[in-house]
Amino acid sequence: MQRKILSALPLGAAAGAAMLLAGCATSTDGSQARRARPGSPALACEAVAASFKADHTRVTSAERIAAGALTLPGIAQPMPEHCVVKGLIRERKGVDDKPYAIGFEMRLPTAWNGRFFYQANGGLDGFITPAYGDILGGGPASNGLLKGFAVVSSDAGHAFDRSTPIGGATFGLDPQARRDYGYNAVAEVTIVAKGLIRSYYGRNADTSYLVGTSNGGRHGFVTASRLPNEYHGILASTPGYRLPLAAVAQVWGAQQFAKVARTNPATGRPDLSTAFTPADMGLVARSVLARCDALDGLADGIVGDLQACQAAFRMDRDVPTCGAAPAPGSCLSAAQKTTLADVLAGPKRSNGVAIYAGLPADPGLAGRDWAAWKFVNSVGPRDAVALAFVMTTPPSSPDVVTGQGNTLIDYALGFNVERDLGKLVASDGRFNPSAMAFMTPPDPTFRDFVTYGGKLIVFHGTADPVFSALDTIAWHDAFRATHGAKADQHARLYLIPGMNHSRGGPATDQVDMLDALVAWVERGEQPQAMVARARGAGSAVPNPEVPGDWSPSRTRLLCPYPAVPRYQSGDKELAASFACVAPAR
Repeated sequence: MQRKILSALPLGAAAGAAMLLAGCATSTDGSQARRARPGSPALACEAVAASFKADHTRVTSAERIAAGALTLPGIAQPMPEHCVVKGLIRERKGVDDKPYAIGFEMRLPTAWNGRFFYQANGGLDGFITPAYGDILGGGPASNGLLKGFAVVSSDAGHAFDRSTPIGGATFGLDPQARRDYGYNAVAEVTIVAKGLIRSYYGRNADTSYLVGTSNGGRHGFVTASRLPNEYHGILASTPGYRLPLAAVAQVWGAQQFAKVARTNPATGRPDLSTAFTPADMGLVARSVLARCDALDGLADGIVGDLQACQAAFRMDRDVPTCGAAPAPGSCLSAAQKTTLADVLAGPKRSNGVAIYAGLPADPGLAGRDWAAWKFVNSVGPRDAVALAFVMTTPPSSPDVVTGQGNTLIDYALGFNVERDLGKLVASDGRFNPSAMAFMTPPDPTFRDFVTYGGKLIVFHGTADPVFSALDTIAWHDAFRATHGAKADQHARLYLIPGMNHSRGGPATDQVDMLDALVAWVERGEQPQAMVARARGAGSAVPNPEVPGDWSPSRTRLLCPYPAVPRYQSGDKELAASFACVAPAR
């Protein structure tokens, strides 16, 4: 039986709190601000397992971690003293006879800052990623736990089955596991985590934040719509908020690449990696830079004005076409140019109606992550299995799509947009609601979240190969059209030029937007331009795709969309040499 989503208007007795914004003060932007107060434990860590009680919840362990006992790559400071609590919510047996539960881990620092941090995880979930409080971007130098947040992480209601190549997605054969993954696990874990905070510290958290990238960014969008007064602030990177359609775009793109790929003699199937070599994509990147690099006032290897570049760049004109004796990396065949132009334009039905947004022309197209998503993940145990088992109704049979041999690439290349797209919006007596209903926000303009004074910061790499930055821009345009003058009091979008999926690419991808979100929520300080840093040689977690002619620690302004960075004067390696300006169009 389907469980009803937990009520969020207002928080009920199960959440044990009054409306989150009660007793707030008016901030400088005219909205409501609420400051967090530090706290300390009222209970010994070892006592949590025996003392904490919540419906359908079992705490399996509670362990004190001493200060300095835990260090993380790229973060100079060791983790502080904290209590790590693990548990299970709603243990059950699924319709497939497998055990299910919503697993969680929570880390409660001794020196608590009074704030709650939900770490929304990515991909198909299925893992309990340690609850350190990832602040996103590339190679973060801090995390939520180090900043003093009480942090929770969840597997979204299922465990990754390592015994089979399709084991990341077969939870989709269980209807409740689908709903938990889509939205319900966040609701369930939120209640338990807030209860643990009350039990451990003797009071509620003053402010609550949800932070996630990719599918975690989707969780952020869904939470803003379904649980509009549970979180004061949400930081969503690379939000796959229309994830089922993005997965269709991935397999559709694979079908286009197959047209120009060579056949693998061992499998008899196209080897998509031969469609475009790294040298081919490097040529495309150079062609984009030749047309677009200086549009932001400086030829520096970064396309700062994305929209101007889309208007300026043309694949047919700007990328050389091969003649009789082409040199590698010097040209593309006419068929390659047509294929890549089609992929960038995005998938369409036979009547020309767009299925999902296209992808921007950007030098980050030559990124390693771009190639991995387009040529490997699209026909392997990511997009193909997600569509087969989680995002279509009815799901495929694991006896047919086994993950062995050619079954995954055959599924991806055989997905017929005209015939199969309807499976994303279909439901039946067992699988209800549809994938588009349980995976996407019911109201992507977040009217209730805005009414409750919520704050949302979104950032997205312009060279993301799987969730299009253009789709996120279209969401932001619709949000502003809905909310008018008050839109900027509740949502900000930042584009990171060159960044691939969540991080990487030829980009300045290291940025901490969590502090800006806290300042907005708690002091009413609207986010303006932010400074992002490259992770070149010598960085704690280097990005190998930072170009050699950049300063290893190059900085750049990230501007609140639709503003764009424009070079003014001074050192081209420093963000201080740029200003955010209105786009010239």
